[in-house]
Amino acid sequence: MVYPGLFLIAFIAATLLPAQSEAALAALIVEGYPPWLLVAVATVGNVLGSTVNWWLGRGLTRFGDRRWFPVKPAQLQRAQAWYGRYGQWSLLLSWVPVIGDPLTLAAGVMREPLRTFLVLVTIAKLARYIVVAAVALRWA
Repeated sequence: MVYPGLFLIAFIAATLLPAQSEAALAALIVEGYPPWLLVAVATVGNVLGSTVNWWLGRGLTRFGDRRWFPVKPAQLQRAQAWYGRYGQWSLLLSWVPVIGDPLTLAAGVMREPLRTFLVLVTIAKLARYIVVAAVALRWA
């Protein structure tokens, strides 16, 4: 149940819902689970969660004014402005807390091709989890 649980936490953490996949990854590494397998599972879950954001972004504009919509218009405008200024390369910051999730949503709104999206987001998410794993291994 460890790997599916980590996958789920990482998936949720990449969406607009709050979750701490880094803490879960670090704790499991300290407990002695194989770091590279944990990094792989967390990365796949997190990239798939970001892909949900991208997909939602594709149809976002028609729901942006609804009260239930989880992204505030100001957040989306900032993400779109950032994305418009820096383009696809801004996705390398998709790992950053607070701005990363809206950036992946903005990539969908801006019609970033899925292939490019997946490559850049995977690089960003994998790099973050490798750093978390390295720090956790020093604690262990």
